[in-house]
Amino acid sequence: MENNIFHLQYAMDTFYFLVCGALVMWMAAGFAMLESGLVRAKNTTEILTKNVALYSISCIMYLVCGYAIMYGGGIFLSGIEEVDVAATLSDFAGREDGFEGGSIYSGASDFFFQVVFVATAMSIVSGAVAERMKLWAFLLFAIVMTGFIYPMEGSWTWGGASVFGMYTLGDLGFSDFAGSGIVHMAGAAAALAGVILLGARKGKYGANGEIHAITGANLPLATLGTFILWMGWFGFNGGSVLKLGDIANANSVAMVFLNTNAAAAGGLVAALIVARILFGKADLTMALNGALAGLVAITAEPSTPTALAATVIGAVGGVIVVFSIIALDKVKIDDPVGAISVHGVVGLFGLLVVPLTNDGSSFSGQIIGALTIFVWVFVTSLIVWGIIKVIIGLRVSEEEEYEGVDLAECGMEAYPEFTSSK
Repeated sequence: MENNIFHLQYAMDTFYFLVCGALVMWMAAGFAMLESGLVRAKNTTEILTKNVALYSISCIMYLVCGYAIMYGGGIFLSGIEEVDVAATLSDFAGREDGFEGGSIYSGASDFFFQVVFVATAMSIVSGAVAERMKLWAFLLFAIVMTGFIYPMEGSWTWGGASVFGMYTLGDLGFSDFAGSGIVHMAGAAAALAGVILLGARKGKYGANGEIHAITGANLPLATLGTFILWMGWFGFNGGSVLKLGDIANANSVAMVFLNTNAAAAGGLVAALIVARILFGKADLTMALNGALAGLVAITAEPSTPTALAATVIGAVGGVIVVFSIIALDKVKIDDPVGAISVHGVVGLFGLLVVPLTNDGSSFSGQIIGALTIFVWVFVTSLIVWGIIKVIIGLRVSEEEEYEGVDLAECGMEAYPEFTSSK
């Protein structure tokens, strides 16, 4: 009987991991749609190419070395261990709590779930550097980001390794349930380093400090992308419970789903209201970023707040993202999709509110963890972007930027019936 229960739990937990991983993979489509909707028509093909290519590169690099760096073991799947059924059955035999509390699932399913998180972190970068970066410069950076930079900070956080042999973040009281800092703030830090070296798009800022709005080509597509991301986030946060096959964890999964949805709703409504107060109009792009900000804010700890508290956390994230986007524009940090604000600034906020509902964390631990992630990713990314800039350059020519990077980088237009290269 116990053997049958074990096999059932193994199957349930493995299947749950795979389904949640597939949901997170679907977020790649959400990022692609959101970003292609928020850039100009002449840059659509290139942003789509970046998104499908970065996903593939992420999968390969994490397979080759990323997973081994993050969790130890080796390369080419040698660090991915399958459960020894006989040994695990022996370990669980005679336990008074049955099979509750143990994590039993396929090592391959764990790898699949982890690799789509890597791709998510890299997707954050693509939107921030859109419309003026060389395609191959971006893809070169993706190799280093997904194969080394992200896995290293992941080894110090989810991997449990000490930071350069000095301290472990977990012992300091750091907690990041599903990756507000580990995934989202890390992606934003890499993006910020790239944007600083890249510079703003031509025409974005005037000589006298004025800010010129550059509107996206397809807001219906951006809205669809946001809904896809919203849906995929249930796998992002829900899968981070890591198992489903007992009562306690099943209830935890349900609470995580509820809080994730509540935070997104709170973020969207709050951002919409703030935009109406500041601009006198209901700004759709701010509303979309508000929903994403709510999702990022709750990602650090979606299991312990009440649904009402999750809504408030999401709403505060929605307010923060509006002011952050405005502030970054004032200091001439040109981010076409608001990725640095959504994932970086709000990601930091998400980390800082964890101790309010999770007594296993501390404010000092959260601050030290956030600084560790940001400094590592930002500095290493700045170095890598700088090397790429010296070798092949980061930015397309002014003429190519004017004509659109679709033609310059990909040789085709996304909307040939409605645009002209002349």
